[in-house]
Amino acid sequence: MTDAAGTPQAQPAKDDRSDAGRAARIRLTLAAIAVAFAAADTYVVVLALPDMMAGVGLSADELQRAAPIISGFLLGYIAVLPLIGRIADVVGRTPVLVGALLLFAVGSLITAGAYDLSLVVTGRFLQGVGGGGLVPATLALVADLWPAERRGMPLGVVGAVQELGSVLGPLLGAAVLAVADWRYIFWLNLVVAVVLALLLRGRWRPRLSGAVGVLACLALGLTLTAPERLASGVTLGLPFVPFTGTSRLLTPIGLATLVLAVIWLGLVLWRAHGHLARVLSQVDLVGALLLALALAGVVLAFATADPERELMSPAGPWLLIGAAVFAVGFAVWQRRTAAAIVPRGLLGARPAWGSLVVSFLIGCALIAALVDVPVFARTTQGGGQLAAALVLLRFLIALPIGAVVGGWLTRRHGLGLITGAGLALSGAMFVLMAFWSRTALDHWPATVVLLVCGFGFGLALSPLNTAMLGATPADSHGLVSALVVVARMVGMLVGVSALTAIGLRRYYAIADGIKSPNELCPSSPTNCRPFLDALLDAAVSQVHAIFAGAAICAFLAAVLSVLLLGRRGAAHT
Repeated sequence: MTDAAGTPQAQPAKDDRSDAGRAARIRLTLAAIAVAFAAADTYVVVLALPDMMAGVGLSADELQRAAPIISGFLLGYIAVLPLIGRIADVVGRTPVLVGALLLFAVGSLITAGAYDLSLVVTGRFLQGVGGGGLVPATLALVADLWPAERRGMPLGVVGAVQELGSVLGPLLGAAVLAVADWRYIFWLNLVVAVVLALLLRGRWRPRLSGAVGVLACLALGLTLTAPERLASGVTLGLPFVPFTGTSRLLTPIGLATLVLAVIWLGLVLWRAHGHLARVLSQVDLVGALLLALALAGVVLAFATADPERELMSPAGPWLLIGAAVFAVGFAVWQRRTAAAIVPRGLLGARPAWGSLVVSFLIGCALIAALVDVPVFARTTQGGGQLAAALVLLRFLIALPIGAVVGGWLTRRHGLGLITGAGLALSGAMFVLMAFWSRTALDHWPATVVLLVCGFGFGLALSPLNTAMLGATPADSHGLVSALVVVARMVGMLVGVSALTAIGLRRYYAIADGIKSPNELCPSSPTNCRPFLDALLDAAVSQVHAIFAGAAICAFLAAVLSVLLLGRRGAAHT
C-alpha cells in the first residue's frame, strides 16, 4: 500500500488486528456478564423480600412500607438512565461500564450492611443506577464493534443474557437463602461487581485515590455491620459508640468513613478535572435533571402500588401532575438550549421514534406475563411465591432463546417483520391465556403457550435495538439505547396500572352479582363453597381480562413494528 507520492505505508499486522478484535470481544463478554448479573439482581428480591423486611424491623403485614425497596431500585434504574447513556457517548463505553459496576458494588455493600429501611432503599437505589447504566453502555459497545448490517446477532446475545438474568435471579436468591442469610445475596453482588470492574479496567495501577476508595468502603462496611467482636470490646468498641442516639453512622468510625469518602471524591475530581470539564460542556445536566424528575414521578406513582389491588399509590395523581410539569419544563428547555441532552432531530427518523413507541407497548404487554402469570398460578393452584415463580420460569426461559434467534434473523429478514412476527406470536398466546380454565396449568398445553409467548417477546429484542442504532448517529448510541430501555420500563409501569384497571373492573362487575353466603348457604354461611367458588371465578376472570388487554398491546406493537421499523431492515440505513 502506498500514499499519493508512492511511498510505501505500513499496514497494521494481521495479528494486531486479531488481538484488538479479541480484546474487544472479551470486553463485550465481560459487559454482557455484568448485564446478566445486574438483571438477576432485579428479580432476586422476589424471594428475599420477606427476610429483608424482617432484617430491617418490618413485620409481614407491613408490605406497603417495604414497597420502597423495590421502587427505589426502579427509580435508580430508570430516572438516571438517559444521563448515563449520554455520558457513555462523551467519555466512552468502558469507563461508564466500570463506573456503573463500582456504583452497583457500593449499593450492594450498603444493602448488605443495612440495619434500617432507609439504608436498604439507599443501597437498592444505587444498585439500580449502576445496574441500569450497564445496559446502554453495552448496547452502544456492540454498535461500536460491529457494522450496522452485522449487529443483529451480538445484540441478540446481549438481549439473551439480560433476559437470562431474569431467569437466574429467583434461582440465585433461592439458592443463597437455602444456605445463608439474605445479606449474603448482596455480599455476593459486591464481590462479583468488583471482580468484573477490575477485569474490564484491564491493566490496573495502584493509585492514591483507589487506595483511599478501598479504605472508605472498608470503613463503611464496618460502620454498617458493627461486628460484635469489635463493637463489644472495651477498647476496640470505642469507635462504634454513637455520639448521640443509636445511629451507627453518628459514631467515630462513621465520621472517619465520611472523611475518607470526601478525600476520595476530592482526589477523583482532581485527577479527572480535564474529563469533567469536557463532560460538563457536552452533557445537558439541566435537561437530564428535568427528565429524571419527570421519570421519577411516573415511577413513584405506579411502582409503589400493589398491582393486585390498586391502580397507583395514593399520592399517584399528584406525582403524575408533578411529572407532567417537569416534562413540560424539559420540552421547553430542550428547545432553548444549544446542548440539549436529546439533540433536535435525533429521533426524527421513523425507525428511531418508532422503536420507542414499540418498546413502550412491549413493556405494557410484557408486564402482564411477569405479574399476572404468577397471580393466576397462586389463584388457581395455591402455593407460595416460589411455586408461582416456577410457573413464570416457563415463560422466562424462552426469552433468551428468542433473543438469539431474533438476532440471527436480522441479517436475513426485515427488522419490522421479525419484530412484528414475534409480538404477534406473543399476542396470540395471550389470547389463549385469556381462555385458560382453573386447571389449565396442570396440563402441558399451558407450558407450550408460556414458552411460545416468551419466545415471541425475545424474538423482538434484537431487531428493535438494531433499528434504533441503525437510524441514529454513532455519537448518540449510548443515549438512544438508554431511551429504548426507559420506554420499555415506563411501558411496564403504565401497563400494569392500565391492565389492573381493566381487570379490577371485570372483577367488581362479576363480584357485585354474587349472592351473599347467607343466601347461598343459609345453613353454613361461614364455610359456603358456592360463594368461594364464585369469588374464585371472579378472580380468574380478572386475570383473563388482563391477558386480553396484553394481547391488544402486543398486536398493536406488532402492526406498528411493520409500519415503523421497516420491511427491508433499517440496519442498513
